Amino acid sequence: MELRNLELAKELRRQLHKNPELSNHETQTKERLIDFLRTHTKLEIVDRGRWFYAVYRSRKGNTCENIAFRADFDALPMNEGVSLPWGSKVTGVAHKCGHDGHSASLVGFALEVDQKGSDRDIFFLFQHAEETGDGAAECVTFIRENNINEIFAFHNGSGFPRGSVVVIDGTCNCASKGMVIHMEGRPAHASQPEKGANPAYAIARVVSAIPELTSPDKNRGMVLCTVVQINVGERAFGMSASKGELLLTIRAHYEDELYRLQASLEDLARKEGEKDGLKVSFSYHDVFPVTSNHKESSDKIRSVCKEKGLPLLEMPEPRRGSEDFGHFLKATKGALCYIGNGEDYPPVHTHEYDFPDEIIETAVELFKGLAGIRD
Repeated sequence: MELRNLELAKELRRQLHKNPELSNHETQTKERLIDFLRTHTKLEIVDRGRWFYAVYRSRKGNTCENIAFRADFDALPMNEGVSLPWGSKVTGVAHKCGHDGHSASLVGFALEVDQKGSDRDIFFLFQHAEETGDGAAECVTFIRENNINEIFAFHNGSGFPRGSVVVIDGTCNCASKGMVIHMEGRPAHASQPEKGANPAYAIARVVSAIPELTSPDKNRGMVLCTVVQINVGERAFGMSASKGELLLTIRAHYEDELYRLQASLEDLARKEGEKDGLKVSFSYHDVFPVTSNHKESSDKIRSVCKEKGLPLLEMPEPRRGSEDFGHFLKATKGALCYIGNGEDYPPVHTHEYDFPDEIIETAVELFKGLAGIRD
């Protein structure tokens, strides 16, 4: 990677870090990225509202399949937590997942492609709202509209050696969703609870059944159900509770097992609610599909690493965290890999974390190899 391009990408990353924006509110972030590309490249820019993409059109005429690379650019509702010269200027919002680095890396790659040229058209997708799971669901139209034959992305990963590329076939990131079980009964005086219908006991019975539903003996892959919050009644000692909510995050290596867990929880909640005369309903939030890599695309990542001498590791098991990149992999072939932050580096979504600028070059060189760009 050209030193000037690397320095530009690093500076952009730090500017993005200073000015984080939450999912679906990334207006300034998007404009900063577009302005940078218009200033430093001749790429075509297609603005789609909350997201955009850039295109390199081959001067030789495109004779290859269309290839795309994706980066996300939303931040998290967290305080910075550490002292950085480029620390967040926005209270309660910070880039603690590294999406600033993902976008800066894709911009660095775009600089290299624009300057060095390519025999094929290359698409650079910049996506909003990954953290909430609805960004890729909106952007997936990009695949069909541009006849994208293959798409790649990376996520930074703590726990892996700095600069290593980590890949896996099949499930890379779990499917997950936030599930809310709503139960409503009848209020009563606390001295006469039998006159009402209190959801606390039905909710407790659902919670106690979770270990059995997620038992490894009943599933071929990992299945988890995490209790996030139990909210029953009001802070009023004279009342027996009449309304309650159980908030769960359910996740699994395989989508069919996620759906089966969801169905089992719904059936159980209805059954237990009926016992106590409760109305039961459900709502869902932050829905992520499984991110399942296509082996053909994962093998291309392996080949590029060997060709360029990039450290390559096989991921021992899928990451429990979810990634909305799975929406793209349902629409076309492709793969998501990880690039290591360092074995003892702070995990993402923690106050101590900051994207390591050193891995920008690793990402750019990997993408160049996948796109067939030669120095």
